[in-house]
Amino acid sequence: MNDDPVDSLANAIHHRSAILFVGAGVSISVGLPSWEKLIERMAKELGVDDEFSMRRDRFQTLAEYYRIKHGSIGPLRSWMDRNWSVPKDRIEKSELHRLIVKLDFPVIYTTNYDRNLELAYEIYGRDYVKVANARDVAQARQGVTHIVKFHGDFDEDSSLVLTETDYLDRLSFNSPLDVRFRSDALGSTILFIGYSLSDPNIRLLLHRLWQTWHRSGYEKDRPPSFIFMTSRNPVEEAVLGRWGISVVVGEIDEPQAALVDFLSRLAEMVGDRAEPGETTHEGTVVRQRAIETVRSRGS
Repeated sequence: MNDDPVDSLANAIHHRSAILFVGAGVSISVGLPSWEKLIERMAKELGVDDEFSMRRDRFQTLAEYYRIKHGSIGPLRSWMDRNWSVPKDRIEKSELHRLIVKLDFPVIYTTNYDRNLELAYEIYGRDYVKVANARDVAQARQGVTHIVKFHGDFDEDSSLVLTETDYLDRLSFNSPLDVRFRSDALGSTILFIGYSLSDPNIRLLLHRLWQTWHRSGYEKDRPPSFIFMTSRNPVEEAVLGRWGISVVVGEIDEPQAALVDFLSRLAEMVGDRAEPGETTHEGTVVRQRAIETVRSRGS
């Protein structure tokens, strides 16, 4: 019997009963500006003092002030769209994005506004549909990967979850995308990557996920969920364990290399489960028992 908890994750991915949840760390890995750069931009344009603007935990309040002063976040969204776009060749060279596509999740949720995941799927010739609003939820065709833009998409200003009001509105966990996530989460193993455990939004999401199962009365039947972290923290592991989330800790000190290493190992484990002649859900790619050697340990 294999006692490695990641074994159950690989098994769920193989059986297409796992979904991926992608955070900012994945986009930062290909050169996207950090939240600090966005905060600096807003503060400079608004003439706000450094003491307030450099408090990362107040960026939603700063964005709210931006909306009040400008009447909308349109100009900020335009700046983000221009400056948060990554050249195609960076995605082509990104081992991290290649592995995400290779793992072939039926659903990927992301809190990132950029379209790097969509571009990766296009580069590798894989079909997908983007889901960013209620209409998309209703009309998304089946049989291809759904990329769910959980906090909005640059193509639609009104979908962006950026200001304090936006975040407070989402606390009800009752938007169309929240309802979709609750439904998906009930029957799927979930893997979270690219997140910091200090992020209050991801903590709320993890708590709500636990709460949904706890209130159902069938918590013991919940599929396992995982979050990848780059360093061990016993306090956080205990709290997340209480919420039914297993922490997977990287084996390499450098965060990006650690995540690439983990996904590479996961891909190998998934490949080892394939039977000769087994195909993907599209029926066009034969899964080999031994997948190709990872090209590199970085992007």
